[in-house]
Amino acid sequence: MAESALPTPKPQKAPKKPTLSLRERLAANPVILKELRGRMRGNRGFITLTVYLGLMGLFTVLLYLAYTASTTNVYGPSNQIAGKVVFAGLVGVELFLVCFIAPAFTAGAISGERERQTYELLRTTLLPARSLVMGKLTSALSFIVLLLFAAVPLQSLAFLLGGVAPEEVMISLVVLLVTALASGSAGIFFSAIMRRTLGASVLTYAFALVSVLGLPLLMLTFIPAYDIFFYGYGSSPSPLLQAVLIYGFGVLVCLNPLATALFTEAILVNEHSALGMSYSLSNGATIPLVSPWIPYTFICLFFSLAMILITIQIVKRKETS
Repeated sequence: MAESALPTPKPQKAPKKPTLSLRERLAANPVILKELRGRMRGNRGFITLTVYLGLMGLFTVLLYLAYTASTTNVYGPSNQIAGKVVFAGLVGVELFLVCFIAPAFTAGAISGERERQTYELLRTTLLPARSLVMGKLTSALSFIVLLLFAAVPLQSLAFLLGGVAPEEVMISLVVLLVTALASGSAGIFFSAIMRRTLGASVLTYAFALVSVLGLPLLMLTFIPAYDIFFYGYGSSPSPLLQAVLIYGFGVLVCLNPLATALFTEAILVNEHSALGMSYSLSNGATIPLVSPWIPYTFICLFFSLAMILITIQIVKRKETS
């Protein structure tokens, strides 16, 4: 009697890994937990937040009083203009914060571990380079993001005065967040390539000064040359060359956070559009111009991604060397 063949068992599929939420992913990174607990331990974090909001509130009141005292309108100060002045002042202060304060939190992220002689201990653990870099960057930027969101109600006070649309608040918040991400990514990159925090801080602030102040100076030299080229001769240039120069100037605008904010506000006020406008050339043709905050956002995201990936490779290379 022939033995019946046993059925071949089907291969079982490997169980799928559970999808972790953002909170669980952050909690799974020991670097983030250590840095956040150290930063918010005690009353230091709350005192810093209280002092920051108090100074921002005082600055808002002084800015409003300065405007009302300097106005020459016979009907009194305009609430809409006062709202725009207060809103622009707050956004300007926050841009200064993210451009020059955010790098201070990340410039010593990795170089500080070397100075404390704890970097070698981190290398001997199972913590990958990606988790180390992302943990340092996330914990450093989290407090900056907290300060930005805490100041949103102060920006919303401009709604009581009028003159500020909701999309202006949203665009300003997007610009501030991507600027903070780009500044922090540059800081952690310089912290990875330098052995001392002092050297990393010098390079980080030099980069911030060039990006915030150097590009506007370059734009100021470009504008007179633009005027001479277009209006200093009898005939206007070709429409193609005119479009190239306009787009070239737009690229410079999109590389600077302050210029991006100013030109975006100008398009919002004059064209009532948050996406862009049309520009008429000398031959009557029109070319589309995207609002600067859109390409600026993509530029900052691409720059931040590049800095993070390069930093991870630097940390990996030093671990294997």
